[in-house]
Amino acid sequence: MAFRKAGRVLACTMAMLSPLTMAAGKCERLVATGSPDAPPYSWQDPKDPKHLIGANVDLLRQVAGELGVKVDVLNAGKRDQALEEVRSGRMDLLLDTPMQVEQLTALDYIHPPLQLNEYLVWTRHDAELDFDGPADLARYQGSLSERARLTPAFSAFAKAQLKLEPAQNLTQAFQKLVLGQVDYVLAGRYSGMAMTQSLGMSNDLIARGLPVDRPGLYLAVSHNSACNDTWLRGQLAKKLTELPISGASEAVLQRNVERWKAQMQVQADAPKQ
Repeated sequence: MAFRKAGRVLACTMAMLSPLTMAAGKCERLVATGSPDAPPYSWQDPKDPKHLIGANVDLLRQVAGELGVKVDVLNAGKRDQALEEVRSGRMDLLLDTPMQVEQLTALDYIHPPLQLNEYLVWTRHDAELDFDGPADLARYQGSLSERARLTPAFSAFAKAQLKLEPAQNLTQAFQKLVLGQVDYVLAGRYSGMAMTQSLGMSNDLIARGLPVDRPGLYLAVSHNSACNDTWLRGQLAKKLTELPISGASEAVLQRNVERWKAQMQVQADAPKQ
């Protein structure tokens, strides 16, 4: 009788435990990584190079905190290295990856995306660039950073119809634009904003028109992560759905644009050795 009574008490206690408590007990800590060179979404922390900072890092910390799960966002190296760390299960999730069909065998993409990276047409302020849509850009010479991550559909369109000079990075692409070597640059709304401000080009360059592409930046959980279960994926999806409604994404993005700008100013003001 005593054993049955104890069993009933234990069963009642377990029933009263919330799914959050049980799930957090199973996986109390997530290790994440992402691109170390994609401001304002994620970049290497100059004060702690082993870790990443940025808008996506802040949003992931917010979401994980609401779920009662600790998260450590480490710098795993370049984008391909970060992907391999997560694919292998050595780290649990990527925080800024585009949807890639070939990775579905290794990663679970959480919907909706953490961010939509809106690619805009950036030109010089005095440029006479006449376009109503992406097809009109075929008349002009453009540039695109090799680090850009466009949707497969727009990438195919750009390859077939646009004249785009590759640049090693966004800094080089904008420098070409200021020097008049190209007519326009395709760059993200916020990454472009952060870069023009940090390079002191805000008075020279402007983003025009509507976005020409809107690739999603997703959270992706490794199939090999011990934390990958239906509870975690469901709760992450729920929280990501709530973020745009709350206005948190926009506020965090703006804050990290200013953070990157301030960091670049500190580096510019530092005495040269």
